[in-house]
Amino acid sequence: MTGRRTGRRLGALLGAAAIAAALPAVPAAAQQAPATSAPSGKPTPVEAMAVPPPLEPGWPVPRATNQPDAAYELKTPCIAPAGQPFDLKNKPWGQNQMQFDDLHKFSRGAGVTVAVIDTGVAPHDYLTVRGGGDYVRTDEQNGLKDCDGHGTEVAGIIAAHPPENSDIGFVGIAPDAEILSIRQSSANYKGKRITPDNPDPQEDKAGTLETLAQSIVAAADQGAKVINMSVDSCRQVAINGVKLPIQASEKNLQAALRYAHDTKDVVLVASAGNYGTDTACTQGINTGDPSQPSHLILPPWFSEYVISVAAIQDNGDPADFSIPGPWVTVAAPGTRIISLDPTTRTGLVNLQIVDGKPQPIQGTSFAAPYVAGLAALIRSAKPELKAAQVAERIKTTAIHPAAPGGRDNRIGYGMINPMAALTAVIPSERGVRPDAALDMKADLPGPVVHNWLPMQVAVVGSAGGVLLLLLTLFIVHTVRRNKGRREVRGSA
Repeated sequence: MTGRRTGRRLGALLGAAAIAAALPAVPAAAQQAPATSAPSGKPTPVEAMAVPPPLEPGWPVPRATNQPDAAYELKTPCIAPAGQPFDLKNKPWGQNQMQFDDLHKFSRGAGVTVAVIDTGVAPHDYLTVRGGGDYVRTDEQNGLKDCDGHGTEVAGIIAAHPPENSDIGFVGIAPDAEILSIRQSSANYKGKRITPDNPDPQEDKAGTLETLAQSIVAAADQGAKVINMSVDSCRQVAINGVKLPIQASEKNLQAALRYAHDTKDVVLVASAGNYGTDTACTQGINTGDPSQPSHLILPPWFSEYVISVAAIQDNGDPADFSIPGPWVTVAAPGTRIISLDPTTRTGLVNLQIVDGKPQPIQGTSFAAPYVAGLAALIRSAKPELKAAQVAERIKTTAIHPAAPGGRDNRIGYGMINPMAALTAVIPSERGVRPDAALDMKADLPGPVVHNWLPMQVAVVGSAGGVLLLLLTLFIVHTVRRNKGRREVRGSA
């Protein structure tokens, strides 16, 4: 069996929704926080939020508890197999675009562990995966159960390895990499997160910024050299012109990312987020002043540590659903996705059910794993490079857009170029300083002022000559005519 299409029921999470990956649109504390004001009593103006403020000195790294933060119960049935299989032998367009066949001659990601912090990863014959923790339930296979299907599909794009002697075209970008699965979120499980400030909360889906921070620390401590986070939280920068304060949960996430990147040398990759999957992230946000975003997307906001990935369509245009922002780093294929079927051990999937209708799989959720897989290829081929150098290599070799500085808010530094990222010589890696900017003044000749005087003299002279010739002919003709008349009278 080479593949299966899933005409299956999906939870609210699976599919195009990187943002709907079970993180709240606005942290509860931010929703309840009063408007801040200046000492004068006037509202504090909205400040530029393109770059997050630094952490306070001594802010602790979150402790990985490997425990859910609530008693979550299954409220929506898990996805089910379609039942009717059919072959999926073709290669997805992104795989052809990025030349996997040639790419794998240089690296296949061997020896690199990629953590997938998501809805879990189901065991599959085409995947090397181990459990790394579960923040939804503690009694369900330590991260190796995927009720929503999202995490398995993400993992497949990174490291799927169908049998080499089969006629299956699909393969992961880093097929020899190992997947470490941490189930951090689920839209199908819900529970009440009781706190001292809120003893009777409403039921909410599993997954918060706190459990995301803990999952990052857990993955880093378990040896992951790359972490993929196709989960996002979206919140407004301000309400009625008053800036919302940074919450402790956001600072904990920032601390976890800093720990993984700086202390554990982990390459961190996150999806840029999708429009239309969250009430706070509707079409049109972050399209104004690039330095004044209206909404923050986390974890991409922490761009000092995170490679944020936008989605590209197969025609080369940015995907309409991909949320822009000053933190977007690069872009990768995010439409017409093929990956592993989370409901079978040997199947593939290319469709999802949205509002009861089958649709192609798409989203920045599935663009991010292409970049995470590319990072695994680089780390395998060039183990001497630090995480920051891997990120710089991916940015430097991307196909830059025609924008100032080779970057814009839609696709960052552009579509990734895996072959260049894997094989290019980067001067900074060899201690060569970047070329200094030169003040090159344009020493161009002045405008040519044409001297029309000779032409004018020639034209006037020619005209005068012609006029003189005509006058001469006229006189000659007149003389001859008069002479003829006199000769006629004389003969008479």
